Amino acid sequence: MTTTRVVALDLTGRTAMVTGGASGIGRACAERLAEAGAEVLVVDIDEAADLVADLADPDAVEALPANVDVLVNNAGLQFVAPLPDFSPERFVHIQKVMVEAPFRLARRVLPHMYDRGWGRIVNISSVHGLIASPYKSAYVTAKHGLEGLSKTIALEGAGHGVTSNCVNPAFVRTPLVDKQIADQAAAHGIPEAEVVEVVEKIMLARTAIKRLITPEEVAELVAYLCTPAADLITGASIALDGGWTAH
Repeated sequence: MTTTRVVALDLTGRTAMVTGGASGIGRACAERLAEAGAEVLVVDIDEAADLVADLADPDAVEALPANVDVLVNNAGLQFVAPLPDFSPERFVHIQKVMVEAPFRLARRVLPHMYDRGWGRIVNISSVHGLIASPYKSAYVTAKHGLEGLSKTIALEGAGHGVTSNCVNPAFVRTPLVDKQIADQAAAHGIPEAEVVEVVEKIMLARTAIKRLITPEEVAELVAYLCTPAADLITGASIALDGGWTAH
């Protein structure tokens, strides 16, 4: 899909940090902010990142740069299981990566943003930050926690030129989804195109617009939130979900 750049954004002289930025949504955000002139620091557990860090480790988070003007909290992971079978250790791990790390990072970068009188914190939440689904207790809990953190930052940062918002996409076409499609095709010995049709039918059952979101579409919304036109958008949760939450 060809993406048309529609947001005029100049981040020359700004530094942006994107967690989980080595692939998928994070990579698209990093590329979009770099295109706008920002110096982008990519944080990921993957060795392809500028800054390799395990966000479940508080010491690793505290070692990341603090002089950041745009923070995109994107890193996350998923695990699906009924509550009686859900490992408490896995539950805690997901909270550390998806709630505690964003808290620690915001705490680190806000003094710099306050000093400069400008800052943008964009939290890549999810449709599951607004509603719940069964078997995703840790993920849903983490995204709801991120929503509350984002709103609190918005209220505290309002007098300092800092905004904080959540972007709430439904299913995004990422390498993780592509791998699931390929694995299913191989396992069942059927063409990948047929698996795509089935997977998308399941994933898009509750959406009005029947297609997966592209990472670039998420990145463009992130970019918009960094423009002067978005100065008054703060404490918001912006659904990018094809109408899922309209039901």
